[in-house]
Amino acid sequence: MCGIVGYIGPRAAVPILLEGLRRLEYRGYDSAGLAVVAKGRLKVVKAAVRVEELRDLVDDGLTGTAGIAHTRWATHGEPNDANAHPHTDTSGRIAVVHNGIIENSERLRAELVAEGVALASETDSEALAHMIAALLDDSASLEDAVRKALLRVDGAYGLVVFDSKNPDELVVARNGSPIVLGIGDGEMFVASDVAAIVRHTQRVVYLDDGELATLTASEFRTRTLKAERTVKTPTTVEVIDEDYQLGGFDSYLLKEINEQPDAVRRALLGRLDERFATAHLGGLDLDPTELRSFRRVKFLGCGSAYYAAQVGANLVEEFARIPADAEAASEFRYRNPVIETDTLYVAVSQSGETSDTLSAIRELKRKGGRVIGIVNVTGSAIARECGRGMLLHAGPEVSVASTKAVTNMGVAFAMLALSLGRVRDLSVANGKRIVDALAKLPSLLSEILKLDGEIAEIAGRFADAEHMFYIGRVRAWPVAREGAQKLKEISYIHAEAYQAAELKHGPLALIDATMPSVVIVPGDDLVTKNIGTVEQIKARGGPVIVVTNTDLPEDLADAVIRVPACEPELDPILLGVPLQMFAYHVARKLGRDLDKPRNLAKSVTVE
Repeated sequence: MCGIVGYIGPRAAVPILLEGLRRLEYRGYDSAGLAVVAKGRLKVVKAAVRVEELRDLVDDGLTGTAGIAHTRWATHGEPNDANAHPHTDTSGRIAVVHNGIIENSERLRAELVAEGVALASETDSEALAHMIAALLDDSASLEDAVRKALLRVDGAYGLVVFDSKNPDELVVARNGSPIVLGIGDGEMFVASDVAAIVRHTQRVVYLDDGELATLTASEFRTRTLKAERTVKTPTTVEVIDEDYQLGGFDSYLLKEINEQPDAVRRALLGRLDERFATAHLGGLDLDPTELRSFRRVKFLGCGSAYYAAQVGANLVEEFARIPADAEAASEFRYRNPVIETDTLYVAVSQSGETSDTLSAIRELKRKGGRVIGIVNVTGSAIARECGRGMLLHAGPEVSVASTKAVTNMGVAFAMLALSLGRVRDLSVANGKRIVDALAKLPSLLSEILKLDGEIAEIAGRFADAEHMFYIGRVRAWPVAREGAQKLKEISYIHAEAYQAAELKHGPLALIDATMPSVVIVPGDDLVTKNIGTVEQIKARGGPVIVVTNTDLPEDLADAVIRVPACEPELDPILLGVPLQMFAYHVARKLGRDLDKPRNLAKSVTVE
């Protein structure tokens, strides 16, 4: 479940492979390796190291104009040199790099051992190399051997296979784990993410599940697992190499936090309709009659996308006055859900490749549900599976902790809710109020970013805490959940989010002088109740940090982060940003890896 890079062409492969791996480091990994053919022999270099250390292990004289490389996030077997990719067969002829999980790997490995194969690793992936090698004889092509081996495989994979006896081609396959082909001028690239290859080409082909591709330097061809030819037309991606540069920031996390005004501006561009006080969302492919036909909206996402989806559900209920809720996509299909034909299902994912969300979509479609996708990546699996939806237009997000994509999710949900509301009972006046407020968001976000020094000082005061509470109610509740998530994933401080009214039902027992609480207080009709919550915490000796957009009593809290006010319904979009900044500064003070938190991956393509 991490990074794949492959190259075939006239240039030296090793520098291209290493640079591609470096650009995929943000996905999270525990080991790295590469394989090229040099002087007619397969040369593999791999270890439980970072990419920069792998570079030091590679012989400067290692030549070869084709090769494959990988960064691994452990699923089967601990992170060590033997379990690192690429994996080879016993003879050293075949090399394989693989993302995903082979679910029947125990049976396949047992069969190989029974046949006398000495397995060198604990991974599920190694079995593929041995199986392909066994099927490869003088009469079988590499493509056929790969195809036949995969017919015996259950599970998810994105893989590239390299034959040292035929180094002029690579065979690529996908099922549930992303793979993209890069079409160059007399050279071909393959990667698990366009970030690895965009500096070389912007012409790409996305493989579909159950599809294989054979690449030479000059061409590619694609087939299904049943050996049926498929036709793929290259598309041009909008991102450029500079989008993946740090640009003077100390981390991609800080860069992406600061990109939010521009990201929101892109999300709004061409979508706000001042004349009719609504939003134009052409990608939904739903006319007003269809929009009116929905009696419920259900959002599905994982992690930060799930918490953002809770914001979306609240917005739909407020604007459109129809029931809406959010559910973790990872749980949805396992509880045998009731699929309603008059419900609009909204699948949310930054990468567009989240395995759990993709599986939920397929279950929905199988049962006749109407589903749209809201993603940040053109051509991603969820975008293609849904066929209609919205692009977030947040731009490439490299840091594992999502920031600008989450903010753009809130903006996208507000526009979706506005569209649903305006075909129902949301008045022109209220529609105009929301349109005007959305248009102001970029400038308001810029004002929040100016609070950086103040937030850094507050973060420094509380960075030594071992635990924190994040408290919110109604609109602020999902903001609290996402704030706690950010602190956990990048600072490694234990943080829990609670609904304010639930504190007295148990969690107050944990409040003491060592347990800071971050309380989100929007300027809505619950201000008085939120002040009461803060006072309950203070009465028990608990330090309090308040994030608010309204005036509060003096000395209510130990620290106050005050953000500009917007329309109350859009408060969650703005109130979440200072929590990102707070988590960043806490993690920075603690010396954490800001872009690559331990144990995490950017795109979760396994279950």
